Amino acid sequence: MPKMVKKERLKKLSEEIGENPFLRDEELSEMFSVSIQTIRLDRMSLNIPELRERVKSVATEQHDKVKTLSRGEIVGELIDLQLNKSGISFLETDKDMVFSKTQIVKGHYIFALAESLAMAVIDAPVAITGVANIKYTVPVFAEQRLVAKAQVTRIRDEKEYYVHVKVAVKDDQVFRSKFILTAIDV
Repeated sequence: MPKMVKKERLKKLSEEIGENPFLRDEELSEMFSVSIQTIRLDRMSLNIPELRERVKSVATEQHDKVKTLSRGEIVGELIDLQLNKSGISFLETDKDMVFSKTQIVKGHYIFALAESLAMAVIDAPVAITGVANIKYTVPVFAEQRLVAKAQVTRIRDEKEYYVHVKVAVKDDQVFRSKFILTAIDV
């Protein structure tokens, strides 16, 4: 994107963050061809908090809707939730999540992100994973942001929930899964 005048940049910055509140300052810096410091100053002038605060605000709002899991049991940050319909969460990967030899993120982190989102999206007080059909499609490396999107595709007898979850890095799908979750009485 070519450089633009400050007034125009501020308007566009506000729109971009409004559409995707999880854009990093580094990503915005590249998008607008300005320094990270300029983005931070622009955000301050627009009263837009830093990424961590934006995420915390959205996540707190979404966590209150979850029935199946406790706040600390969801892997990643829950950013959108419509019970029995859909949900979105993300996970920032780091060096502690990788195999030392290959630097590839261990699969259980990706699976946990997908499974906990599938659990969060269903409207049941207690549930277990009955079936998980999964496929890893592309390796993930440290410092990549995983975005998981869940879709409830079917509910049978108010007991069985069919949930499809896709995990991507940017626009590349890295994992997909089909879960059958069963609501249980305790």
